[in-house]
Amino acid sequence: MFRALRSRNYQLFFGGQTFSLIGTWMTQVATTWLVYRLTHSILWLGLVGFSSQILTFILAPFTGVLADRWSRHRILVITQVLGMVQSFVLAALALTGVVTAWQILILSSVQGLINAFDIPTRQSFVVDLVENKEDLSNAIALNSFMFNSARLIGPSIAGVLIAAVGEGMCFLIDGISYLAVIFALLAMQVKAKMIDTDPQHIWHDLKEGVFYAFGIRSVRSLLMLVAFVSLMGMPFTVLLPVFAKDILHGDSHTYGFLLGASGIGALSGSIYLASRKDTIGLGGVIVNSVALFGLGLVAFSFSRVVWLSVILMVFVGFGMIVQMASSNTLLQTMIEDDKRGRVMSFFTMAFMGMMPFGSLLGGGLAEKIGAPFTLFLGGVSCIVGAVYCARFQRS
Repeated sequence: MFRALRSRNYQLFFGGQTFSLIGTWMTQVATTWLVYRLTHSILWLGLVGFSSQILTFILAPFTGVLADRWSRHRILVITQVLGMVQSFVLAALALTGVVTAWQILILSSVQGLINAFDIPTRQSFVVDLVENKEDLSNAIALNSFMFNSARLIGPSIAGVLIAAVGEGMCFLIDGISYLAVIFALLAMQVKAKMIDTDPQHIWHDLKEGVFYAFGIRSVRSLLMLVAFVSLMGMPFTVLLPVFAKDILHGDSHTYGFLLGASGIGALSGSIYLASRKDTIGLGGVIVNSVALFGLGLVAFSFSRVVWLSVILMVFVGFGMIVQMASSNTLLQTMIEDDKRGRVMSFFTMAFMGMMPFGSLLGGGLAEKIGAPFTLFLGGVSCIVGAVYCARFQRS
């Protein structure tokens, strides 16, 4: 289950990233809660979610080209340092009590710009860290395990800190946590890579990547399904503060419990994927997990009891991560290495890039028809998508 950790570079990456991601999840929870506390507006939640991810959608194809042409190791060191600075700025504003919703909106946009370079590069960097390429699928599954372990721990800590000392401490801890992954990256022994700085080839490389990714039916189908689920289903994360405070009549602890339960489900899904020996049958797993995700959202939209909502979030988290991680695994094992950065940039567009549109759509709909019915429509859409894609799961 942990065979990818035999590679020293991946050990460093796994350890450093685990600490950093705990801080990242703390910031995500604190940011969402702070925005809702300052504005009491669902639309503002959607706007902040949109601003934090729209630049990832716009720039990912170009940053994917750079991930194939430049040193991925060097790009990641730079993005982690910039992310640390951004977190410290947000912490200073929150701790001094001068933070406003507009400042959060601007800083979320800055983080989105950093992520536009960081996420496609980090996704394609995994193959450079694993010495035995047969361990690649396990490394991707362990990435999900790492991500969701942090997702379980981070919101739980954030819920306690927000209630005790406020959101600013979460941002400060996040800034400090970046040091772990920065030190890990600097300690790695990565082979030097030839850097192509000729700007005339960028458009050619981008065009080549588009034709490659969308010219292969299985790759195209995976990307389209990920994009659809991110658009229609993933906005549930933006609406969770509304459910915690207004629907379930709770507080930041309730919000933390809901996110933590989703993290438990996602962590369970990651363990399941890491225990698999190969990618055979993942097509069916993807379809079933999308259906489970949709059913979980539909049931959650009707729940008005905290303990039931927490249980349903476990199923939502499981279906969400199994679909996303399985799609990532299949893509990484199918594509050619020299086009990895570009294809993973399209995956980033489909996964992270569609989420801002979903956040904006979800926030706007929730203002008009309410959060429960908005989430119900998202869940039904995911179920319809799973039924449609079941026709193609063999291919």
